[in-house]
Amino acid sequence: MLIEIYSKDLCPHCVDAKLIFSSLDVDWVEYNIELDADKKSEMTRRSKGRRTVPQIFIDGVHVGGCDDLKAAQRSGRLDELLAPRQ
Repeated sequence: MLIEIYSKDLCPHCVDAKLIFSSLDVDWVEYNIELDADKKSEMTRRSKGRRTVPQIFIDGVHVGGCDDLKAAQRSGRLDELLAPRQ
């Protein structure tokens, strides 16, 4: 499973998203878009024009930002996205 988080330094929503994944004991890859303009362009393209951070992807599926991640957690969708694939 590949969890990707596009983030910026000092972003409280990015910290919240990473805390959620930490509490679930899953690893992620973080791309700091302040340090890498190519990753910023990639994030915008992959998220269909979104420019806010974080933007979160699980196995290539766009989850959205931190509010979207929290909503997915409440609805049970996050468990489905994190479930091992058969």
